[in-house]
Amino acid sequence: MKTIGYETFKVEIKDGQAWVTFDYPPVNIQGIPMLNDLNALAEELENDRSIKVVVFQSANPDIFVAHADTNFLKEMSTVVVSREEVELLYLQKVLQRISELPQATIAKIEGYARGGGSEFAQALDMRFAVRGKAKFMQMEVGMGILPCGGGASRLARLTGLGKALEITLSARDIDADQAANYGLVNRAFEADEIGPFVQELAERISKFPSASIEATKRAVHASIDLPIHEALKEEAYQLYQATSQTPAIKRFAYADENGAQFDMNNQHNWNDLVVGIQDVK
Repeated sequence: MKTIGYETFKVEIKDGQAWVTFDYPPVNIQGIPMLNDLNALAEELENDRSIKVVVFQSANPDIFVAHADTNFLKEMSTVVVSREEVELLYLQKVLQRISELPQATIAKIEGYARGGGSEFAQALDMRFAVRGKAKFMQMEVGMGILPCGGGASRLARLTGLGKALEITLSARDIDADQAANYGLVNRAFEADEIGPFVQELAERISKFPSASIEATKRAVHASIDLPIHEALKEEAYQLYQATSQTPAIKRFAYADENGAQFDMNNQHNWNDLVVGIQDVK
């Protein structure tokens, strides 16, 4: 995939990981240029199974991604549109495309993520934030609209109904610890802890087969929307997607032939063994 030609961020590829660093002065505003870049990035990543993990971070020490550009929001229609005529906004389309990437996606949030910036983070698989620096807000209700980059649709799936309504209707800043407590982010870290943690997590995931990463994402996402029996069917379907494209059966046979699964030392050391067995191709 390409690593240059983007206006609003830089991309570095290393060992199956894409590190995307937003760098769009002065405030990483989420305007058409950023959405166009994200759309182009998604197109690249959708067709590149050599990339297993995508980490999004910011070069700005104070801002992860700012809110959506008011310059294009002010052009919104003031005329009611019927349900039959309504179409997805470009912001919604792009963030949904990002959410459906086959790679594991991680937000490393060390500054403000308000409005569309928060909604972008919500579209990713995992979010980690720095105490004392990261702040989240959905200010849209106070502006007279509603979160419309997926926030009104995704937030309750992360936090639950009551907390989602508190976040959106209060239009208040939320710090990293409260965001973690509410489920908006996975964990909160001290400033010197987040980098090593995200680095190790990205490196670990990038060692695993791309097909099993994608199949797991598809099954877990489906579990949110489907009744349990349908979700289980999707889980079984994705299982075969994985076994048809990975050395899973060879690895199970290797473990069985060597009696590895019955060794108590191995039972104590699965955390390391699951990485070591990546050598079985």
